[in-house]
Amino acid sequence: MVILITGATHTGKTLLAQKLLERYHYPYLSIDHLKMGLIRSGNTALTVEDDEALTAYLWPIVREMVKTVIENRQNLIVEGCYIPLDWRRDFDKTCLAEIRFLCLAMTDAYIDEHFDDIVRHASDIEARLCEDCTIEGLKHDNRMVREGCKRFDLPVTLIDDDYEQALREL
Repeated sequence: MVILITGATHTGKTLLAQKLLERYHYPYLSIDHLKMGLIRSGNTALTVEDDEALTAYLWPIVREMVKTVIENRQNLIVEGCYIPLDWRRDFDKTCLAEIRFLCLAMTDAYIDEHFDDIVRHASDIEARLCEDCTIEGLKHDNRMVREGCKRFDLPVTLIDDDYEQALREL
């Protein structure tokens, strides 16, 4: 089983991956760690600011890792925002049967009500820079994820009221 976790920024993708790791003892791959390893090692000229280009660069690597895990009947949690929402096109039915997709997004109302909490908890699992994090930026990113999930007929877990409850239900 491969669990793909994606979603908007600051929604708790890493926290969810950590909780699943602790519960199921599946290995865990952070696409952010892969990204930073490639950037810091000089194996790409891309920077952390190149989001769209990073998805195009990282996804083929991650996709083939997922296929290898499935072929070997292993388990893996893959977490990060660099999973394209049209990811299903890259897998046949056999692979798709072995993938569980989880996507997190917050509602505008949740962001308005809990913005200070979101920023305060941004580095609970890993160090993050939140200097350019704004309410409007978060709303935009979360809207884009929600719209993308709708366009590709993907499930999305909406964080609208009780954050912990939303994660527990997953």
